[in-house]
Amino acid sequence: MEITEAQYQRIEHCLPRQRGNVSLTNLQVLNAILYVAEHGCKWRGLPKRFGRWHTIYTRMNRWSRSGVLDRVFTELQREQIVRVRIEAVSLDSTVVKVHPDGTGALKKTDHSRLENPVADGLPRFIWLPRMLEQP
Repeated sequence: MEITEAQYQRIEHCLPRQRGNVSLTNLQVLNAILYVAEHGCKWRGLPKRFGRWHTIYTRMNRWSRSGVLDRVFTELQREQIVRVRIEAVSLDSTVVKVHPDGTGALKKTDHSRLENPVADGLPRFIWLPRMLEQP
């Protein structure tokens, strides 16, 4: 899913004009973004033919924050160049390992009794089941 130079000319007005010494054209960056969207790969997994992944990611992030990407994808849909709906889905797969003491499991230590049971925190009553009536 790459767009050609002729297709790029039809949506070029949506992209900011490049200034200064840039290593990648807007067409190359846009094709790299479409590649990631199509294949679902990580940015680091971009083929080398697109250029440095970090440069592409930085420009995409800047375009996303300023609303350029929304305009570009809307124009791609309107011109029927690319017929795809791009949605953002975020899944959190964070794993936090907890020390065994923090899991709430009972400790394997013996309880040492104090001389004073009240200070020891032991129960102050005893359950003594009794029969109320003799059979």
